[in-house]
Amino acid sequence: MRTSTTTLHRTATVALLALFAFGLAACKKEEAPKAAAAAAVTAPKDGNENAWQAYASDVVKRNMDGVTNSPYVYFLPAEGSADFQAQYDAQLDKVKTDITRGILEGNMLAFVSPASGKMADLVTAAFAEIDPGSMKGVKVLFIGQAADSERVKAAVSPAGVNYVFVEAK
Repeated sequence: MRTSTTTLHRTATVALLALFAFGLAACKKEEAPKAAAAAAVTAPKDGNENAWQAYASDVVKRNMDGVTNSPYVYFLPAEGSADFQAQYDAQLDKVKTDITRGILEGNMLAFVSPASGKMADLVTAAFAEIDPGSMKGVKVLFIGQAADSERVKAAVSPAGVNYVFVEAK
């Protein structure tokens, strides 16, 4: 019987040592330094749509705190684009339709364009008839020029949104 007790004691000791080692490894894993965050993408200097969309994607991802659903991202090309007015009209209709249907708390509306002034016009027009306080808990992200930010903020604030501005630079 003595050998069974000794074997049982050794097995228990090995098991405790394994648990201790596993716990120690888990602690060290938590203390490991986190990988450095990826460098921010800079705003394109021209009207390249693909570059602007990559930039918009990066900025939106960096501003997702508090957002629980996929964001609504609205993009306008540069004003010199062949069908700019048609795209502007289509985006304005889309934004009006989306916000008229109702945007729930935890969502984000992101607006970006190399034509910052025109995007500010679009946002202002889209929010002109929104009921005050109807979009509480919704984040509105405007990526554009500082000169356009206050105008956009004034247009969206009555709806009760959380307004965030990121200067495209």
